[in-house]
Amino acid sequence: MEKRRIGSSDLEVAPLALGGNVFGWTADAKSSFAVLDAFVDGGGTMIDTADVYSAWVAGHHGGESETVIGQWLEHDPPKRAKVEIATKVGFMTGLAPETIAPACDESLRRLGIETIDLYYHHKDDPSVPLADSLGAMDALVKAGKVRAIGLSQYSAERVEEAMLVADENGFARPCALQTWYNLVDREKLEGPLRDAALANGLGIIPFYGLANGFLTGKYRTQKDLAKSTRGDRVKSYLEGRGLRVLQALDQVHAETGAPLAAIAIAWTNAQPGITATLASATSVRQLDELIAAMNLTLTPDQIARLDEASAPAEAAAA
Repeated sequence: MEKRRIGSSDLEVAPLALGGNVFGWTADAKSSFAVLDAFVDGGGTMIDTADVYSAWVAGHHGGESETVIGQWLEHDPPKRAKVEIATKVGFMTGLAPETIAPACDESLRRLGIETIDLYYHHKDDPSVPLADSLGAMDALVKAGKVRAIGLSQYSAERVEEAMLVADENGFARPCALQTWYNLVDREKLEGPLRDAALANGLGIIPFYGLANGFLTGKYRTQKDLAKSTRGDRVKSYLEGRGLRVLQALDQVHAETGAPLAAIAIAWTNAQPGITATLASATSVRQLDELIAAMNLTLTPDQIARLDEASAPAEAAAA
């Protein structure tokens, strides 16, 4: 199984990261354990969660996903040596130093681990000086509670500023950038943000790798939108290049036999700076389609056809 180093860190991961947002939400503990077991057995190594998962559900308060992952690790302790755990802070509480340290301790408690492998600022918090928020993360690294740190949902300008602040203060440098990116949302990364990540040696780990399920081929007509509660989220993809992308994915599927989800992830993993692509699954059947991406290498011609079909409007016009 190919492994890729995350930026300047010593973390090496398989090119598929398992999103934990569904654990304790749309996947109960039993289903989550089955998915986690199958992920590791299939060669996966990085599990991604956050302290906010799944506070948006009635009766939940956040930490549900971390709790399920912690229960899974407690049930089978040897699995800890086989995985890297990434989690995040700041979505609910902001990034003030006095909130980061306690939040980290709570995440460690729920996960039942001594060290978080990759700890992210979940989203930028302009109200807190970067010297303060990055200084708090650096203190966690020095305390042995965190191995490496990352940035999520940062603009190009703020990535540049964060790296400069880290260097000027001698803080642990962020090694990863998590951001929105897939075949039908290329503008979310390509351009200044990707340039900033590459210039600063950040490993890019995109989320929404399957565009809320659109790139699995599940949604092809307006009627298909009723298949899922996520239908409204993909409605816009049925216009413009979305159907062209599905046609291109169908062509590559005919040539390779690989699931559309695997092809979409393999395309993302072939792009500059990508370390691994995030995707979640609520069943082993769904996960099998994702795992196929880790052993799929697209040809230059297949990548070029997907590039052409997914080109942003301004690029296609040019």
